[in-house]
This record gives sequence, structure tokens and C-alpha cells, in this order.
Amino acid sequence: MTLLLVGCGKMGGAMLKGWLAAGRTDILVVDPVAQGLDVPTVASFDQVPADLQAQTVVLAVKPQMMDQVMPAAARHLAPGGMAVSIAAGKTLGYFARWLGAAACVRAMPNLPAAIGRGITVAVPNSAVTLEQRADADALLAACGAVEWVDDEALIDPVTAVSGGGPAYVFLLVETLAKAGVASGLPADLAERLARATVAGSGALLDADANSAAQLRQNVSSPGGTTLQALAVLMAEDGVQPLYDRAIAAASRRAGELATS
Repeated sequence: MTLLLVGCGKMGGAMLKGWLAAGRTDILVVDPVAQGLDVPTVASFDQVPADLQAQTVVLAVKPQMMDQVMPAAARHLAPGGMAVSIAAGKTLGYFARWLGAAACVRAMPNLPAAIGRGITVAVPNSAVTLEQRADADALLAACGAVEWVDDEALIDPVTAVSGGGPAYVFLLVETLAKAGVASGLPADLAERLARATVAGSGALLDADANSAAQLRQNVSSPGGTTLQALAVLMAEDGVQPLYDRAIAAASRRAGELATS
């Protein structure tokens, strides 16, 4: 086994699904509850062969569990190998305490990774080679798009924008539906309209090369109803300053939670 996956929850499971679809099977999963997988799986590191040395160790456990798994994960990382973490709040400095000068990639995926439509932002430490970076990119791409940054400080605003972003979109559906009810729509119809509108708009945004601003303008007929709504939403006290404050608050909190 050249790839050791530690944790196979939503994100780890999504990656595993993508790896298997690509034909990769050289994987050992360590997870206490995972069952019925198409690759060898053990419940704990006690069941991992003592001499196993993996070229890549993917750390997909919850941040609060990381201290428990790192001693064994470090023992099973082959010399010259690479660790890839998708745990929020665990910095490259944190992993250096366990792995020394080993190659390490810190990545921040988001919830749509569970259906292969996520986006992950990754930052390498100085030991990661170009070949290892390409390998990490291929592993993370199993969940969707991958972006790379060289400044780890950017992971905090990334966490705020794309990490938490799905929650903001879901809130949009909630508020749009409630506004529909306030305007007289039955609640179940308002919910269906809001869900379908947001889902369909996201699909259009993905399929259309035009910018979001251009697509917005395409919907806004001069003198029409949409412009009346946009005049409220885009006012000086509209959604932009709210989002500015929200993202700043989330980014600050991400920095507070980061463990160096």
C-alpha cells in the first residue's frame, strides 16, 4: 500500500470514491466505523502492519482527533514521503512538530466535495517537490477543482469564503423562501422555487463563461422587476457590506482556531 487514508468520513470518503473511480487501489484505510469499502480497511493503527511505510498519508480526521493519530501516522510515513491534511485549523507548523522536515500539504476543501463538485485550496511546505505537488493535486482533484497558494495566511480567508460558503448559499435559499412567503406564496411552493432557482443558477454559472456580474445583468431588464430588487440588495447598506463583515468575522475566527 502506497497510500494511507486516515479517516473516511464525508471528505475522506469522497476522496476515496474519486480515487477508486480513477482506478487507484493501492490504499489502506484507517477508520473505526468505515465498513464495506472496496479497499483494505482497519479500525485502528494497531491493525496496520508495523513495517508499512506509505509514500502518502492523507489525514482526513476531525481536528480534535489529530493529536491521537499523528504519532502512528508519522511512524507509517515513508522517508521522503508526503502528508496531506484536510483538517481545518491545523497548520503546517503543527504538522512539522510531528513530521519534522517531511513534505506536507495543508488543504481546505468544502462540502460539495461530497458529490465531486467541491473546490479545495492547498498550500505546500518548503519540502514538497514539484512531483509531490502534482501527486497531491491529483489526490485532491478527486473532490473537484483545486487551487494552490504559497502563503498559508490565505487559508483563513479561504476558510471563510469557500469553506463556509455552502452555508451562506443555503441561507440564501432560506431567506429567499421566507421572503416569498412574506409576499404571499405558500411555504412549500416558496421553498421549491428558492431551491430550484439557486441550484439552477449555480449550474448556469458553472456552464456559462460569462462573469457572475454579466449573468446578473442578463437577468436585469431595464425598468423591470429584477432591477427594483437589485436596487435594494446593491444599496450602500445592502448585501455587500454584510458579506464583507461576515467574511471578515469568519476569517478572524479561522485564525483564532488555527493551531501552530
